[in-house]
Amino acid sequence: MQLITETPALELACARLAALPFVTVDTEFMRETTYYSRLCLIQMAGPGDPGILVDPLAPGISLRPFLDLMADPRVVKVFHSGRQDLEIIWNLGEVIPAPLFDTQIAAMVCGYGDSVSYEQLANDLAKARIDKSSRFTDWSHRPLSEAQTSYALSDVTHLVPVYEKLRERLEKTGRSHWLDDEMWILTSPDTYRNDPAQAWVRLSGRIRKPREIAVLMEVAAWREREAQGRDVPRSRVLKDEAVLDVAVAAPRSVEALGRLRTIPNGFERSRTGQEILAAVERGLALDPATLPQAQRPRGRSGNAATVELLKVLLRAVAENEEVAPKLIAGVDDLEEIAASDTASVPALAGWRREVFGEKALALKSGAVGLSIERGRVVTFDRGERA
Repeated sequence: MQLITETPALELACARLAALPFVTVDTEFMRETTYYSRLCLIQMAGPGDPGILVDPLAPGISLRPFLDLMADPRVVKVFHSGRQDLEIIWNLGEVIPAPLFDTQIAAMVCGYGDSVSYEQLANDLAKARIDKSSRFTDWSHRPLSEAQTSYALSDVTHLVPVYEKLRERLEKTGRSHWLDDEMWILTSPDTYRNDPAQAWVRLSGRIRKPREIAVLMEVAAWREREAQGRDVPRSRVLKDEAVLDVAVAAPRSVEALGRLRTIPNGFERSRTGQEILAAVERGLALDPATLPQAQRPRGRSGNAATVELLKVLLRAVAENEEVAPKLIAGVDDLEEIAASDTASVPALAGWRREVFGEKALALKSGAVGLSIERGRVVTFDRGERA
């Protein structure tokens, strides 16, 4: 095992890995007290390569060789559930690893369910057992223990056969292209840009009135900018419950802000309190005609019965195709399909339409029905049984 703490050694290692058809990648990080993840360790391996560990906290080390490798179009970068790792790499140097392969998503296509763990895949496909005792240790502490480095390296060495076997299965079934949409999302910079102007969306489920939405937009944007600037978790600036309370109450004075139960005593008279009040005023000044529409609460579309039938169909199709239901369609997709045959959702395009979307539309129109045969839900042509 090679622990790299200097730039020249990293350059040599990345040059070696760049000659391989693919590299497996993982990171260890800390995020409990910061807005941005603090990168503490990088792990990489490849076919026939023993693997390396890179210490990004080592004094004077440049991660430029690593970023160049991640951007190398000749080498496939393999992650397991890599979204957080990819966000970290994007924040390092606005680089997104590509071409990309995520083994968790690939496993969903291969029938492993919605969120299969790396440990299960390593056990099933690499015949290896992962010692998870170091998983939640302090990765910023130096020196790293032998248990930590061993665990970290196993996250990429066993990923090599996991990737090879999943890729082989996908090629045999002709489903490699089923991953394209998910890989496109993971390699899009928009996935990792935390735009303060969009921070309100995550909290908007309980907000209905235009005035409340307007205030929520401004207060959430202010909090996001504040958290980013101070590099602290959002909750350290203002908890979600407090943001929602401010959006609903729209306090316009220090006294009104202080009366909210979720606002700490004395908070309203601080600089932060003044900034919240200013955000409220900006929200109240917005033109209601320019505001986005409130999201429709789930289960209130007026098509609840249709949605429930589509859920049954989805489970049946997923079982028959041996693919995770989540990869085909989500609840939001089903609600959109229930409301419109021309809904702009992934489930009505590409391979998803072939395996599920056409059946869903036929079920809606009454052309096909559902029945149970030998304990399994199946579809049937209603014309043939008329």
